[in-house]
Parts: sequence; C-alpha cells; structure tokens
Amino acid sequence: MEPSIDLNEIRDFLVELAKQAGELITSKTGQTTYDDKANSVDLVTETDAAVEKLVATKCNEKYPHFEFMGEESYVPGVTKLSDKPTFVVDPIDGTTNFIHSFPFSCTSLGFAINREPVVGVVYNPFLNLMYTGIQGQGSFLNGTHKLPLRQPPAGTKLTLQNALIGIEWGTQRSGVNYQVKTDTFKKLAAEDGKMVHGFRSLGSAAMNICAVAAGQLDAYWEGGCYAWDVCAGWVILAEAGGRIVGGNPGLWEPAVDQRIYLAVRGGDGCEQFVEDFWDCIEGRLEY
Repeated sequence: MEPSIDLNEIRDFLVELAKQAGELITSKTGQTTYDDKANSVDLVTETDAAVEKLVATKCNEKYPHFEFMGEESYVPGVTKLSDKPTFVVDPIDGTTNFIHSFPFSCTSLGFAINREPVVGVVYNPFLNLMYTGIQGQGSFLNGTHKLPLRQPPAGTKLTLQNALIGIEWGTQRSGVNYQVKTDTFKKLAAEDGKMVHGFRSLGSAAMNICAVAAGQLDAYWEGGCYAWDVCAGWVILAEAGGRIVGGNPGLWEPAVDQRIYLAVRGGDGCEQFVEDFWDCIEGRLEY
C-alpha cells in the first residue's frame, strides 16, 4: 500500500460525503423521474446522476490524483478498474427501492488500491445506517457498534439448513443465468433439497453484504453485480470476519470486479458451508 495514503482520512471524508449524498437522496424521495436502462427492472433516476456528480466532484477536488469509477459514468468495454488508488462508487444502490420509497437504498462508497478494497462506507439515509470499514481496523455500524452485531450461539456451525440467505432475481428475467438462479433457489429451499431457513431480498447488493457483515444474514449469493455494488461492502464484511468468494464453484479468491459472488459471514463451519452451497448451484452463471 502506498505509505502516503491515510485510510482513516479517506474513511472520514467518505462518511461526510455519504451524509451529503444522503441528504440529496432523501430530499428527492417521491419526486424523481426514472428511465429504463436494459428493461423495465433495470432502472436509473435523475437522482442517481445528481448524486454521482456530487460525489465525483468532491472526490476530484480533494483527491485529484486518485481515479474515480462510478456506475453512472461507466462506459462498457472502456471503463476498467486499474491498480491505481480508485474511488469505486454506486450513488444509489437500490434504485428500484428508491423509486418505490422502500427504505433500503444506500450510497456505496468504496476505495481500492491495486484493485483491492481497503475502505468502505455504506450509508442508508432512510434508516440512518452508516456502515464503515478500513482494512485491518475492523468495521462498525454508526461509528460505535462493532460488527458483527449478532454472533451465532456458541458451538453452532453454519450450515445450509440453519442459514438465512440473501438473494436477488437480477435484471435478467430470461436466459441461462435466470434459469441457474431459479433452479438453485428451488434446490436450496425445497424439502427434498437443503431446505434453508429462508431467503431475503433487500434489493441492494451493498445492503445485503452489510447484513451479512452484521450477522443478520448468513450469506448472500449474486451474479451480475459490478465493482461499485460490492467494493465498499467487501471491506466491511472482511473486517467483520466474513469473506467473499466466487459465486460459481471453485473460486476462493475472486476479483472485486468478478461480477459473480458469494458473501459469507464469519464463524465455525464457513468453509464447509461454501463447499455445500457450491454443490447446490444448478449450472454456471455467466456475466
């Protein structure tokens, strides 16, 4: 890591920036227009663009020598996450929630060096949830509550049969990836399958990962995300004792821009849990 970079300063800067973004987001709730990107469930609002402009401007003013990667300024096939210090930003993660005034939208502000997440700030302004993490320094909720908030009972191993798992249907509602997801959901849920405790869909990758970090979800499986969806949450989860592995079987060390992930909380039995989860995946996700 470059010795001149103060990660605590970066964290503090991103916390204040997340609060400013949160004020903008909440001020526009119920007043914004939206457009389809790929289809009727892949949505973007004018507020997404306004928040990213705010965040990018502030980042470039304070840290002009760092790079910036944001969802709304992303150009497919052109924008790449480099090894240089980079802010990796999703202005509103959970846009569909935001449109419906469902209070699980957040601003996800990550910072990566050598393509490795090292600082993460995820802020849900509707519920006043500020998750923060710095590599090697732990992760916290609202600055004082160390993550995870919930530990499993002593002696309890994490298994599929006692797991609450975060899932999302994604924006692709046909084709191979959709089939893999729905077949896997069925296998995990069924009495003749693994019969997990249940599924939850918060509608935001960052919120799902933070729920795993907090110990409120045991795992979160996703395909189709981008680096800005997971970068901030990645640090927060890792510092809470959890980890992110590949969402397809066999990949223990995915890149932050791998697009296919399985986030798992810490605790006894987690590696076996990953192997068991991989065994339930019906096919292979391709993004």
